[in-house]
This record gives sequence, C-alpha cells and structure tokens, in this order.
Amino acid sequence: MLLPAEKNLRAAMARFAAARIDHEVLPTPDTSRMLRDSSHTLCVMTGTHTIKDALRAADAMLEQYRADRSGITGADEALAA
Repeated sequence: MLLPAEKNLRAAMARFAAARIDHEVLPTPDTSRMLRDSSHTLCVMTGTHTIKDALRAADAMLEQYRADRSGITGADEALAA
C-alpha cells in the first residue's frame, strides 16, 4: 500500500472532523453525505474498512511521520522508555 502524503492525510482528517462536528450539531442530508464521503476517503487512504480502524491507522501514520522527521525509530523509543 502506498502511504499518503502527510499533508493529504492531515487534510482528510480535518475534513472528517469538521464533517463529524457539523453532523452532530445539525444533522442534514448534506452533513450526512459529507461525513460518509470523508469517512470513505480516510478508509481508502489508510487501507481500512471502518472509520474506527482508519482513525487508528491515520494516527499511527502521523506518528511515523513525526518519528521519521526526528530520526527516532521504534527501537530508539523502546530504549528511551
């Protein structure tokens, strides 16, 4: 699976968050569609089938991007703990 660019993943997560808030505040057919579309986008970007799994995967990807920028590997983090 190709990893999405960090900025694209962050933008998709922001769209999902906005759609979820809008739908919670005032559910309409438009907010429902936006929530469904943004959920689908995150699932496709993360290679998952549910929004719960997509959010977990997206968080893990963002953590990996952060670690890559700082030069930290999983082994380094285990040693630091």
